[in-house]
Amino acid sequence: MTNVSSVQEGSKKELRTDLGVLRYYEAGDGPPLVLLHGSGPGVTGWRNFRGNIDVFAEHFHTYVLEFPGFGVSDDFGGHPMVTAMDAVVRFLDGLGLDKVALLGNSMGGIVATRFAIEHPERVSKLVTIGGIGRNIFSPGPGEGIKLLMEFTDDPTRERLISWLHSMVYDPAMVTEELIEERWVQATDPETLASARKMYSSAAFAANAAAAAKSTEAPYWAQLHRVQAPTLLTWGRDDRVSPMDMALLPMRLIPNAELHVFPKCGHWAMIEQKAAFESAVIAFLLREDAVQK
Repeated sequence: MTNVSSVQEGSKKELRTDLGVLRYYEAGDGPPLVLLHGSGPGVTGWRNFRGNIDVFAEHFHTYVLEFPGFGVSDDFGGHPMVTAMDAVVRFLDGLGLDKVALLGNSMGGIVATRFAIEHPERVSKLVTIGGIGRNIFSPGPGEGIKLLMEFTDDPTRERLISWLHSMVYDPAMVTEELIEERWVQATDPETLASARKMYSSAAFAANAAAAAKSTEAPYWAQLHRVQAPTLLTWGRDDRVSPMDMALLPMRLIPNAELHVFPKCGHWAMIEQKAAFESAVIAFLLREDAVQK
């Protein structure tokens, strides 16, 4: 096990690409593990994973990538979900990483899953935190997504607080410090403009219309193509992506297993930090027999 000094927010590195600069954090030695953050007001990779990176770095060469369009890496233009996929390809290629384990939170989990479908030879193992799949019994979109849409359409501090409360089981986690750091980032004009490409009511309507006309299968209908051993992690009390969404990926991904954390909302890596890290590290270090 490697002794790792604490990673600081100001220690991010830069990778220049043809579309702009990607910024990231790096710590530890061992097999490569790339952490991909979620979306939402004021989100960054650092804020999603700042409490986990040192722990993972004791076992893995750990990277936290900042996606374009969220105010840290350069904005690549276009829809943030599309540019996120482009960013992962450019990031791995730029650092010479041929095969990695991917861990994605919410939107980052969707990006990681799509990458595993399209580039199976480059993903050793896959871990997701909520987010992927499709509502089966619960209404879609979920409560947290509706609150996110309301904030994106008309960003007020009160709407931000309502959205933050939908992300967690324990309301005490929504501190003034959390509110303030999210508010500052979320209301930055460029970051807000990028968010509106994903989560405004107009964007939702446009995406629904495009999906109705598309002949391409959505990613959740292609989950059977994921070849990597997969750990699905979920908060039992997730109000953004309710637990019934886990049923499709749990059944369709050939080598998937599901770990559910009690008294936990959408941020399992924060709200159940120790249990989450223990489950993920055990999964990533385990030698799996190949199952067909």
